[in-house]
Amino acid sequence: MGTTLIFEHVSKGFPGCGPVLDDFSHTVPSGSFVSLVGPTACGKSTLLRLILGLDQPDEGRIRFEGDGVGRADACAIAFQEPRLLPWLTVQGNIDLVLSRHSGDRAGRVNGLLNLVGLTEFKNAYPKVLSGGMAQRVSLARALANEPDVLLLDEPFSAVDALTRMRLQDALIRIYMARPRTTVMVTHDIDEALLTSQRVIVLSTRPAQIVDIVDVTAAYPRDRTDANLFSLKTRILRGLSVVALDHQNGDGI
Repeated sequence: MGTTLIFEHVSKGFPGCGPVLDDFSHTVPSGSFVSLVGPTACGKSTLLRLILGLDQPDEGRIRFEGDGVGRADACAIAFQEPRLLPWLTVQGNIDLVLSRHSGDRAGRVNGLLNLVGLTEFKNAYPKVLSGGMAQRVSLARALANEPDVLLLDEPFSAVDALTRMRLQDALIRIYMARPRTTVMVTHDIDEALLTSQRVIVLSTRPAQIVDIVDVTAAYPRDRTDANLFSLKTRILRGLSVVALDHQNGDGI
């Protein structure tokens, strides 16, 4: 399941900021889970905007498994903040995105609530939800229309450490239940290694690939796995090179 994402020599810049991405090329295989890690403001979120079609590359293109650029309808995104509508209940926030769904909307909403463990809170309003619960609603909403590509922009960074671990476990369960092409931006290396099959380490802007780390451990993973620790060390070494370049004035 899922869609293959193919980045072909993608470059992007913005007025007043200069180049953000420089000749970025990579293929995200169909149904795989890939994380992007790198320094702050190096272009990770820009890549997500380009996938969604909210911005267009200055050079190069992004292909969706044989189709042209612009398959934004095949994508869904969960942001760092839940962005729930406060006047709608939990089930109302999820149902809102199902306006074009021709099937059993109520059944679909109930299935998603069960998937993220919030069935008993379906009639609750966002103001009474914890941060972790609100983020689970955001994730359910992103999954509502069965996107081929799921984009996650630091989805758990606003919650405490214990809640974050629980949300990571929930994300893994959801991915295992229905693998789809997933691209996540995160600053948490442990999170990337726990959830992803591939971790792409980026340089300071304009972002280029410093390292590509494949994670072959089966799901669900053991947080204390020595092999994951070894991969973390490798990623940290890559990022320390980035940090050194930054100190030398090569980054922004």
